[in-house]
Amino acid sequence: MDTLGFLTLISVLIAALTLLRLYAVLPSTKSAKPSGRHEDSDVCSFAVFLGSGGHTSEALRLLSALDFNRYIPRTYIISEGDTLSMHKAMDLERAKSTEASQSTPSTSGSDAPCSFVVIPRARRVHQSFLTAPFSAVFSLAASIWHLTASPLFSGPPAPDVLLLNGPGTCFVLCIAAYLSRFLGLKSPKLIYVESFARVRHLSLSGKLLRPLVDRFIVQWPDLLQDGKRGECRGWLV
Repeated sequence: MDTLGFLTLISVLIAALTLLRLYAVLPSTKSAKPSGRHEDSDVCSFAVFLGSGGHTSEALRLLSALDFNRYIPRTYIISEGDTLSMHKAMDLERAKSTEASQSTPSTSGSDAPCSFVVIPRARRVHQSFLTAPFSAVFSLAASIWHLTASPLFSGPPAPDVLLLNGPGTCFVLCIAAYLSRFLGLKSPKLIYVESFARVRHLSLSGKLLRPLVDRFIVQWPDLLQDGKRGECRGWLV
């Protein structure tokens, strides 16, 4: 076998192994079901992407229903320059801390830590499609650092769950999480909740993430008429 034939064979084998690995880490085509009832003492590290504007409001409404004593630590991922989302998340943390201290005086805010991670936007509003790929790559690099590389060194471990609800930067975070899965590293369970505003048609983020996330949740039944994977949980926000 000549050199060219040998290199071709190696390339085909690498491509085949890569495809097999990707197939192994992809979620089932059937809708995932909750693994069962957890004990009240179980804790879960949790991360959520706040996509600004209405996306942030819906995400925080979802989080407000959680028991913050069980979901610790919490990580809020925000886009660069989105200080409003950070302030809203801090308001929620303060409200939850006050609520906990009133119900259980011995509980303090330090028992339920939270942190913020800032990543570049995958695409800015009105950004040219010619330059968008460059900003998307920059955003992907930052996401890989926080979800894959940093946990290997001195950074905090990857979260157990990552909640997504749009916009486009969600897809970048999903790809970063899949890199960890591909490499056999700890990767968060991915939960995508489609926006309440999407009644008849999925958003672009929803269409892209539907086959990738572990649980795909919508709030209107018409979005699942195509019979593909997903769960309708009614009005969540």
